[in-house]
Amino acid sequence: MKPTKTFKRLLIVVLMLLFPLTAQAIDSRVVMLDNGLKLIMLEDHKSPVVTFQIWYKVGAVDENSGTTGLTHLVEHMMFKGTKKYPKGEFSRIVARNGGMENAFTSKEYTAYFEKFASDRLELSLELESDRMQNLILDPKEFALELDVVKEERRSSTDDDPTSVVFEELYGAAFKVHPYHSPVIGWMTELDSLRYDDLVEHYKKYYAPNNAVVVVVGDFDPGWLIPKVKEYFGGIPAATLSKRRNLVEPEQLGERRIKVNKPAQLPFAAIGYHVPNLTHPDAYALEVINNILSAGRSSRLYQELVYKQQIALYAGGYYNRIKASPDLFIFYGNLRPGKTAQELETVVYAQLEELKTKPISDEELQKAKNQVEAAFIFGQDSIFYQAMKIGQLETIGVDHKLYLDQFVSRIRGVTKQDIMRVAQDYFTARNRTVVTLIPEKKEPASAAKKEEGVPHAK
Repeated sequence: MKPTKTFKRLLIVVLMLLFPLTAQAIDSRVVMLDNGLKLIMLEDHKSPVVTFQIWYKVGAVDENSGTTGLTHLVEHMMFKGTKKYPKGEFSRIVARNGGMENAFTSKEYTAYFEKFASDRLELSLELESDRMQNLILDPKEFALELDVVKEERRSSTDDDPTSVVFEELYGAAFKVHPYHSPVIGWMTELDSLRYDDLVEHYKKYYAPNNAVVVVVGDFDPGWLIPKVKEYFGGIPAATLSKRRNLVEPEQLGERRIKVNKPAQLPFAAIGYHVPNLTHPDAYALEVINNILSAGRSSRLYQELVYKQQIALYAGGYYNRIKASPDLFIFYGNLRPGKTAQELETVVYAQLEELKTKPISDEELQKAKNQVEAAFIFGQDSIFYQAMKIGQLETIGVDHKLYLDQFVSRIRGVTKQDIMRVAQDYFTARNRTVVTLIPEKKEPASAAKKEEGVPHAK
């Protein structure tokens, strides 16, 4: 019987306990165009496909007060067409040629990507270079798409109690840094966005010297480099101002927020301020994340879900690839009759154990192996490789240096590092706690009656 892919990966993880894998160096090539566009290429000829990604160094952190959600709205407008390729034609061309495309906005970047068979790569160059400078920004389309974004906010955040919890967590944990605002924007500020804001944002940030092009897969650099220069080289650079480097003040005490929303069960999220990938402690934090919250064998899942049966699900999250220090988050959806306090008690007990009791050699090695395995297995995907390069470059980190040393830095994490890092960051004064208090949803008929709004005749 032929072994399954899952079995093969499980076997590799087991073998890593005895023979740890060796990560290959990132053999990428970087070319800078005269207008400031950065091209990063990584060949991978295992299959005849290629991914093209263009990353703009603009995200929610670049928005002024009163214009939150503007960057995400521009992303939507990028599919509204140019004179050469009218509305809808971009996606139709990609689909007709067997490709896939999409885009996403984050706190610090906006990325657009296509994945094609290798012989269709030039389509990405033509389409993306065209909309970098020739996007049609129609006021009517702006109004229509703004309504789409508002509805997206209603469905993805306002009507989702757990999303509201995480939004409130960031809003409470960050007073100064723009991480406190959601990428999709606050509804009251979406209501006040103006067409002129959109035009200014597009012209300011969508320029070659504010972009990184990442191409990974089956291609010939000797063909690609002159083609990129042909399509993008003539686009003029923009005058860019340096991104603000705002520093969040030290938190001086625990912050608590209660969210009252219609929901079936309580939910809780706990966040601690922690450093990002530029700090040496990021590697120990990555290992801690695996120990406490990676999968069903993790400590928190075992305690909260299996043993004590306090939560229906529980986990944690640490995103080290950020331009500024972010949050290490623990969360759980509670079972009927259980309280957020019970969940907090278990989380704090597990953190206290990390601070005071060295973990076993076996658990430490297992955690490091799993982090390493996830990193190495990610190299199987050309999209994953391109995404990691794009993320790192847009936050100002040398992708090659970071990726080449990641495995060795993870392997270097010690028991003492785990204890020290836990002691430094997982403190009461450094945490923010948000709990969801379920409310019963009022029947629509009763709500209408209470509002007393007369029907139009």
